[in-house]
Amino acid sequence: MSWWRDMVCYEVYPRAFADSNGDGVGDLPGVTARLEHIKDLGADAVWITPFYPSPLADGGYDIADYTGVAGDLGTAEDFTELTLRAHELGLKLLADLVPNHTSDQHPWFRAALAAAPGSAERQMYLFRPGRGADGELPPNDWQSAFGGPAWTRVPDGEWYCHLHAPEQPDLDWRNPKVRDAFTGVLRHWLDRGVDGFRVDVAHALFKAEGLPDAGPGQHTDPWRNHLMPYYDQEELHPLYREWRALLDTHPAPPGAVAPPDRVMVAESAVFDPARLGRYIRHDEMHQAFNFAFLEAAWDAVELRAVVDGSYAVPGSAVTWLLSSHDAVRPATRLGSLRRARAAALLMLALPGSAYLYQGEELGLPQAEIPDDRILDPLWERSGRTERGRDGARVPLPWSGEHAPYGFSTAAPGGTWLPQPDGWAALTVAAQQRDPASTLALYRKALRLRRAHPAPDPTAPPAWLSAPDDPVLAFRRGELVCVVNLGAESVPLGLPGRPALASGPLDGDRLPPDTALWLIDPSCEGRADDL
Repeated sequence: MSWWRDMVCYEVYPRAFADSNGDGVGDLPGVTARLEHIKDLGADAVWITPFYPSPLADGGYDIADYTGVAGDLGTAEDFTELTLRAHELGLKLLADLVPNHTSDQHPWFRAALAAAPGSAERQMYLFRPGRGADGELPPNDWQSAFGGPAWTRVPDGEWYCHLHAPEQPDLDWRNPKVRDAFTGVLRHWLDRGVDGFRVDVAHALFKAEGLPDAGPGQHTDPWRNHLMPYYDQEELHPLYREWRALLDTHPAPPGAVAPPDRVMVAESAVFDPARLGRYIRHDEMHQAFNFAFLEAAWDAVELRAVVDGSYAVPGSAVTWLLSSHDAVRPATRLGSLRRARAAALLMLALPGSAYLYQGEELGLPQAEIPDDRILDPLWERSGRTERGRDGARVPLPWSGEHAPYGFSTAAPGGTWLPQPDGWAALTVAAQQRDPASTLALYRKALRLRRAHPAPDPTAPPAWLSAPDDPVLAFRRGELVCVVNLGAESVPLGLPGRPALASGPLDGDRLPPDTALWLIDPSCEGRADDL
């Protein structure tokens, strides 16, 4: 069975992970120096978000050079050292691929602005004439996911499309030159030893022919995303079949100790299981992020429905995630650290792959960022009504009583995003000394998960609770997971030896917002449980 079908993948946001040179910004050598934390946690792989040259209009997802390394994050040699060290530790390494848009400082876009309408340079992007008597209106009604129109006008009167910030112009994926260029990007990083790619906004590359209006309700109901003319177009799938074939056949880099077994995961915000399932057919993506699970309320009926729907595509590789650099941290989003810990045991017990975001294992809350320090373009594009995602991107606390908590040797307040006061008890060093810490919970859970693998990571769990029960109970092979999402304590009433709980039990009762793992009695005596 391929390693990725039940892997635990740890997401690293490098600017916020560890700073090696004291400039207040995390970097690649910092990641390399802290990889053992990820290994000790029990992860199988690392996904590293963009480390490429970028003007940082959108946290590095506005890329000016797809085959370079940002100067403030390191060098090409630093990336090589990171890859080698990850592989020495037995960790796979996934790179972020951002194919929907470039930076407005990318040479392709700068050439497009300098060229005339209709030129080959402009055909790399979605330039169009405007509507109205003098072309003064955008070409259609599309709205940016960050707020405001998805079109910006240039001095010669044409408009260009950007589904995100104006500094992120969308490429025209019907242009063969775009397709060929990204084939070269994939080959470049495969030759440098990466084990796969996370594909950013994988549902958005192609736009409907003619660029028709989208109508009202854009970006308000994620379950309707696949109906938008800028999402989920049919042309995506032949492209992903090409990329899958490339990953399957591209030779291993020199010095590789085993044949490549690579993975490609789609960040595809398509919530309908049948539509999402098309991205993970046997010859396309290996996996797609399960945003329906991340977005689900703390409700047993809703969560069970999402879990059942996630296995709707037979034989597919199911994924689970509670957080990312784009999401509010679980301890805040779910209303309490208690719930976040219970949700972690729920997620890690489900058959399939799990994605963890740095700091999740510490139970970090969403940080409050002062208005004058907010960097997320959502803040300005929303008219300063949405604070954006910076609160999930605050540098990690590693040690010490005060900021920067071992993240950097910079002066307090000198990190690129400010760290809150009062995080001393949340540092890695503090939690390593506390057997009841969230870090200890994740480490124990990942050891148990490895010791008791799901017999088939593509098959749904066996439910032991009723569909309308406020308690979710299911079996994963030898392991039984019980989660109380109700308001009252409940009797356990299930066979098995308690192995791990997200919080204190109430005698033989399971308190609200608490999860418990039990081991089947027939497995008693195993030495590798904890």
